[in-house]
Amino acid sequence: MAKSGQHGGNVIQMAQEHGLKPEQVIDFSANINPLGMPHSVKQAIIEQLDCVEHYPDIDYLKLHQAIAAHHQMPVQQVIAGNGATELIFLWANHIKPKKALLVEPSFAEYRRALARVDCEIVQFNLRESEQFALTPKLLDALDTSLDALFLCTPNNPTGLMPDHNILLAIVARCHALDIALFIDESFIDFMGNTPSLVAQLADYPNLAILRSLTKFYAMPGLRLGYLLSSNEALLGQMRELREPWTINALAALAGEVLFSDTQFVKNTLHWLEQEQTFVWQELSQLSGITMYRPSANYLFFKHLEPNSQLQAQMMKHGILIRSCANYPTLNQQFYRIAIKSRAANIQLISALKEVLHHG
Repeated sequence: MAKSGQHGGNVIQMAQEHGLKPEQVIDFSANINPLGMPHSVKQAIIEQLDCVEHYPDIDYLKLHQAIAAHHQMPVQQVIAGNGATELIFLWANHIKPKKALLVEPSFAEYRRALARVDCEIVQFNLRESEQFALTPKLLDALDTSLDALFLCTPNNPTGLMPDHNILLAIVARCHALDIALFIDESFIDFMGNTPSLVAQLADYPNLAILRSLTKFYAMPGLRLGYLLSSNEALLGQMRELREPWTINALAALAGEVLFSDTQFVKNTLHWLEQEQTFVWQELSQLSGITMYRPSANYLFFKHLEPNSQLQAQMMKHGILIRSCANYPTLNQQFYRIAIKSRAANIQLISALKEVLHHG
C-alpha cells in the first residue's frame, strides 16, 4: 500500500484520521480539473457501456491512432498506458539505467521506478534561494557517467515551468552525451500556448515525453496516459514485453474521443486563467506564507511557521491540502494546493486566513 501522504487524493484515509466522512472534505491535494470529465466522454461511455463485456483490442489501435493524430505523429511512436505511472516504470524497466540524475523536489515515482531496476541515483537540488527555478546549472551536472535524466515540466510540486531555451539546451546536451531523457509533461495541457518538447522528438531519439490524460480531463479513476518517442524500436520492445490489456475498455474509449472536444479545452483554460489569478492574488496578500508564482493548475507555498501543522489545521475546516514534507529537499513547511471552482477556492482562502491568523 502507498504510504500515508505519499500522493495527493488520499481523502478517505485523511478523513478517517480526522473523524470526518470523505464527503465532508474538499480535496485540494489532487490536481484534477474541477470542470469534471468532458460531457462528450461521459456520453460515449454511456452509449458504449457494453464494450466492457468484451476484451479490448489488444493493440488499442483506435486509441493509439487518436493520440498520434492529435500530435501529428506516426502511430508507431505512441504507447498508451494505465495512467502515466505505468509508463514511468515501463520505460525505466526497458532503459535499465545504471546511473540517473533526478531533479528534486519532483514526482516520487521516478525514484521508485529507478530503485526497482537498481539504478544509482544522483540528485540535483533546486534551490529555495533561486525560487526553485531550473537554471542552466543543470547543464553542468550532465556528464558521460549518466545514462538517464528525469524532468517534470511544469514541475510537480513547485508548479514552475522551466525556460524553454534551457529545456532545448538540456535536450541537445543529453543527446550529445547519449543520456536517455524522460520529460514528464503531465500538466502542460493546463498551460495553453506554452511550447511542448514534442516538436523535438523527431530529431532526438533519446527523448521520451510523458503525457497524462487524467488530470486535464478529470478522470483519475479511469487511469490513462501515454508516452511519445521517435525511438520506435524501444517502444516496440516495451509493447512486446508489457502485460496484455493493462488499459480498460472505458479508458481506451475515453482516449479515442476526448481530443475532439475542443470546447472543453477552451472552457478549462478560461476557468484556470480566472481562478489561478484570483487564488494567487488572495493568497499573496496573506502574512505567514510565501507563495511561488504558479504556471499550472496548482499552487506551491511555504508556511513560515517552522513547526508547521497546516495540513492538520486545515482538515479541521474540512479542507485537505498536500503536505510536501515527503519530497526530497522539502520539509513540513511546504504545501501544494490545487486550483478548484470559485466556491471551493473561496472556502480555502477563508479557512487559510482563519488558520494563519488564529492558529
